[in-house]
Amino acid sequence: MLRFFKYEGLGNDFLLIERAALEGAELSPEQAIALCDRHRGVGGDGVLVLDVDSPRMDVINSDGSVPEMCGNGIRCAALHLARLAGEEALEVSIDTLAGPHSCIVVNRPGAESVAVHMAPPSLSPRDLPLNSKRPWLDHSLQVAGTTVRWSGVSMGNPHAVTFDDLGDARTLIGPALQSDPHFPEGVNVGFVSEHEGSSMRLDVFERGAGWTEACGTGACAAAVAAVETGRAQRDQPLSIHLPGGPLLVTVGAPGDSVLMQGPARFVFQGEVER
Repeated sequence: MLRFFKYEGLGNDFLLIERAALEGAELSPEQAIALCDRHRGVGGDGVLVLDVDSPRMDVINSDGSVPEMCGNGIRCAALHLARLAGEEALEVSIDTLAGPHSCIVVNRPGAESVAVHMAPPSLSPRDLPLNSKRPWLDHSLQVAGTTVRWSGVSMGNPHAVTFDDLGDARTLIGPALQSDPHFPEGVNVGFVSEHEGSSMRLDVFERGAGWTEACGTGACAAAVAAVETGRAQRDQPLSIHLPGGPLLVTVGAPGDSVLMQGPARFVFQGEVER
């Protein structure tokens, strides 16, 4: 039997499996797909494989693909480490494919939250990757028959963010941009609306998961795009309202990490056949 722990961050839900439970084996994409199936499996947006002894988180999306990083997932992983340690407060660094991330956990019943120092963002086309000679900041591109202004941001994984009011057209534009040849490794597509002052609404069509309740790296990318296009100020906490709830994101000086703060919650644990 294989033990798992179910966590969620603003409705973005994961099955967390401790690497030791795999007994030296690797979790295959097919196993992850089966586990994430909401009708025939446990159900989730992805699987987090966590090395507890030397903290490292690897992510497999519900379609079997492997992202570099997951902002909501790393908050869940950090909370799991705090729960294992029996600590109400914990500072821990968790390694990922996008590098190490410093996490500060508050583990109090009903008030669990995690602050994460995310990797410094990049606008470089090489880092996304993006097939362009120049960074995209409000760059116009026709997608699914609509001309949209996009900003490209890497948070260790690729994001394209728009502040254009697109209404229901988003349902076509999100999947279309995700498969656009400008993004050879795909892209997470963020749609900002109701932007006023330090508050904005964000919906994300995630690479490998589709529309989700929340996307932590997407919230960070939207905040970076807002700052870089003059819609927000550096060092000003921005409240990013996702379908599952709000995240607080602060963009510092160029080259600094982005601070993301938000909840994480343990739901239940169980066992499944290997």
